[in-house]
This record gives sequence, C-alpha cells and structure tokens, in this order.
Amino acid sequence: MQKIQPLLPATSNASSTFVVHAVMLGATILVATSFPVVSAITGSLESSVLTFVRFAIATLLFAPFVAWRYGLGRPSLRDLVHYSILSLLMVTFFWCMFASLKLTNPLNAAAIFALGPAITACVAAIILREALPVMARIALPLGATGAIWVIFRGNPASLIALELGVGDLIFLLGTLALSIYSTLIKLLHRGEPMAQMTFWTLATGTTWLLLLSLPSVVETDWQTVPAGVFAGIAYLSVFTTILTFFAFQWSTTQIGPTRVAAYTLLNPALVLVLGLSFGEEWPPLSTWPGVALTFIATIYLQRPKMTRVKTVAAT
Repeated sequence: MQKIQPLLPATSNASSTFVVHAVMLGATILVATSFPVVSAITGSLESSVLTFVRFAIATLLFAPFVAWRYGLGRPSLRDLVHYSILSLLMVTFFWCMFASLKLTNPLNAAAIFALGPAITACVAAIILREALPVMARIALPLGATGAIWVIFRGNPASLIALELGVGDLIFLLGTLALSIYSTLIKLLHRGEPMAQMTFWTLATGTTWLLLLSLPSVVETDWQTVPAGVFAGIAYLSVFTTILTFFAFQWSTTQIGPTRVAAYTLLNPALVLVLGLSFGEEWPPLSTWPGVALTFIATIYLQRPKMTRVKTVAAT
C-alpha cells in the first residue's frame, strides 16, 4: 500500500520548526478575526445554535477532503472515546463562555482568558510531566500581565475596579477545560493523520452541541436569518474552525501544549490591530507596553528548551 504523506512535516529540523510557528501565527491571526465576525452576527442567532451550525458546517465541509485523502474509516471504540473526550472539553469551553457572558462582561472574560497559557502550563506539568525552566515561569505571568494590560488599555483604575462573580468562575472553568483539551491532544494522538483526528473531534463535537442546543435549533425561524449571518458562519466554519482546529492540534503534537497556548497571549494585541484596520480609534499610548510584553513573552516561550516533556502513554 502506498504511504500517504502528511499535510505538514514533523519538526525534525529548523526549517520544519519554522513551519510550525508560521502555522501557529497564522492560526492565531485567524482566531483574532473571529471576534469581530462573532460580534457582528451573534445577535441574530442564539449562541448555542450558532456554535452548533458552525461545527456542523465545518464537519460537512471537511469530510470530503478527509475521505479523499485518508478515508474516513471507522475509528476504534478507544479512539472514538478519545475524540469524544477532546470534543466534550471543547464544547464545555464554548458553553461556559456563552453562559458566563450572560452573567459577566466581556472585559472580565478577556482578562480570565489571558490566564489560559499559565493554566495550560500547570495542566501540562501534571498530565504530561512537562517541566518549565525558571525563565519560562517568569515569562508566562509577564505575558499574561501584558495581555491584561492591553485589555484594560493600560488603565490601572479599570483593573482595580474589576469584580469577580459567578459568571467569571464559570468562564474560569471553561478556560480550564480548554487547557485540559490542549494538553490531552498530545497524549491521545496515536499517530493517525491529524486531519482525521480533527475531523472526528469536530464530528463528535457536533453531536455534543446538537444534544445541547436541539430545542433551540428546532425553535429557530431559519427563514428570517439574514444572509450575512450565514456568510459569517461560513467564514467561522472554514477559517476559524477547520483550519485553526487542525493547526492547533497538529502544532501541539509537534511543540507541546504550553508553547502552543503561549500564542493566545497575542490575541488582545491582534484584535486591537485588526480594530485599527477597520477604522477604530487609536488606543492610548499606555496600551503599547502591554503589546510589547505579550510579543516578548510569546517569542521567549517558543525557545526549544522552554519545555521538557517526559513520555507518558495514553490508555
């Protein structure tokens, strides 16, 4: 049987490592573009329905490619359980995000999300026994500080006025679920093509979301949904679901969950820059030191010796 070549190379040398970081930077930019798109269309559909449709379209669009290149096959019961665990964690993150935003404000949620890389590092240390050098332990909180700095536009008074409530705790739970998801990718990947793993994670995630949103899906009057909403969902399905899921999952198997999660530190700065390109007001100068901190921390955390992982076998 002819061996099918992977879409992307393993990171055995400097050039292929460069590919990983180029893929992650591109995926991070795509994730940043999702914020204005979601903001524009979220008022027309209930959040759980929007997420279900996004996952369902992504699964349907990705299926023909995976079937053509690798064959969909039928995963073993063990692999199906693995995919279901990963997708359940991802769905938990989305559910917590939507539920929390009914009880808290986006600024609080963004501040909590900036803690994601540090939480992922802690989870990876427990599950993968991933050890962080002292400098990495310094870089992670510095990067989180920079991200929060950008979110609050360098205004200490806004940060001091931050109050945490039930909604914030819900989103913190979601951020923890996302960190566990990121860590388990490397543990549960058993050598299958990453496109197959991505497809089955999307497919099982669609099933979880259908169970979660079925009453709302049935009650939605689809004929009144504007065409622009479907265009936005199509963009999210292809560019910020299929491509980013594949990129994050593949990159995690190559450089580890902590280094991949570090890229999320760039999200506030990238969203800020994207806002400028859409005509938003120039942020105050006090914001830019935070931008610099996030970039410095992210670049530093990508150094090859920033993490050391002991081999842990999945069952």
